[in-house]
Amino acid sequence: MAALDQEQLRVVLLDTKHRVLTMRTVYQGSVNQAQVRVAEVFRDAVRHNAVALVAVHNHPSGDPTPSAADVALTAELARAGELLDVELLDHLIVGQGRHASLRRLGLGFPSGR
Repeated sequence: MAALDQEQLRVVLLDTKHRVLTMRTVYQGSVNQAQVRVAEVFRDAVRHNAVALVAVHNHPSGDPTPSAADVALTAELARAGELLDVELLDHLIVGQGRHASLRRLGLGFPSGR
């Protein structure tokens, strides 16, 4: 994903033992953004009876530092996941030779989780 010219958002859908069920590309955007509708992120999770997912997107600039929009999206996904009973395990941002985990950084996830 680091070599892509446009942002893409992908989801990795997981079963009860956190084994990969499938991976889907949900959005493809421009060089610096992708408009994301939260319902689209969870559509395949519901269809596949996934209990968890990991959101992954790239930054074509190569710098995986999360933006304010990335943090806001993570918070929206975490809230929606709670309502749908599909846990957002992490939101990863892929850059050139590096990545960032929003969960590890404590960004966008409810405290205590």
